Amino acid sequence: MATMTIEAGSAPLAEAGTAPFTDVQLSLGPIRYREMGRGEPIVFVHGLLTNGALWRNVVPPLAEHYRCIVPDWPLGAHTLPLRTDATLTFPILARLVDEFLAALDLHDVTLVGNDTGGALCQFVVAAHPERVGRLVLTNCDAFDNFLPMPLRYVQWGAHLPGFVWLMSKVMPIRALQRLPITLGWATKRPIGRDVVDGYFGSFTGDAAIRRDLGKILRAISPGELLGLSERLAAFGKPVLLAWAPEDRLFPLPDAERLAELFPDARVREIPDAYALIPEDQPLLLAAAIDAFLRETDSRGREREERAAARQEPGRGAQP
Repeated sequence: MATMTIEAGSAPLAEAGTAPFTDVQLSLGPIRYREMGRGEPIVFVHGLLTNGALWRNVVPPLAEHYRCIVPDWPLGAHTLPLRTDATLTFPILARLVDEFLAALDLHDVTLVGNDTGGALCQFVVAAHPERVGRLVLTNCDAFDNFLPMPLRYVQWGAHLPGFVWLMSKVMPIRALQRLPITLGWATKRPIGRDVVDGYFGSFTGDAAIRRDLGKILRAISPGELLGLSERLAAFGKPVLLAWAPEDRLFPLPDAERLAELFPDARVREIPDAYALIPEDQPLLLAAAIDAFLRETDSRGREREERAAARQEPGRGAQP
């Protein structure tokens, strides 16, 4: 398996937030999303305490050729809480993702995940692969690294009364956001204040969002993600692992191990970035996704052409 390094670029970042929001009602509650572009569908999956704004600079260049759908998944930075009685585990969230794809009548979707969203994508392709045509995982939880050890305190703390509320008071403090146990190891460069406020605003100000987040944190199980290995190996569709080798939360060997697990996978390294590649290197990530989609589309056409040639009358086996 070859590993390709994508060189850093210097193109300016695109403007964010130009598409209107749409809400879709699902079994556990509403999901809000934005959509840009036309063509083959790409659905983006962010991680804990981020939302669709994570992809704000990845989507515009891709939307020139693809239909980009960017939901705010109920992972702590969403604005529309789920039903009070909703049970939230990662297998249930994976079913919610599949329900979202069905509600929009999407097929042959390229699913793109980052951080905890990458773990969620693994649950999706393990249990609900039918609507997924390709998978892109950037730096994310894998195997028993769920959550990474420097961040696992939130997983443990969520079992204590009042802990998620305390998080909502501490996380927005700017002076603490570059610590390794907050955002310091998530991005190589500080995230803009407005963006961070957008990530943390909902769970700071809305008890229902904190309720959803607490359920998810308490449901995280490293053993459950590790146990997906056999089912991931059955996902034979193309997979891209676009990985930042400098990341200390999700190390490159995790990507290489995933690539050995999936039957049709390739690793491409994204330089000068940490875990949240969409924040650190959005244009390189967009270019890697575009190249992957073009490469796998070309292979698909070649396979179809060879299959058609074999079925043509009068054509025998080639020597």
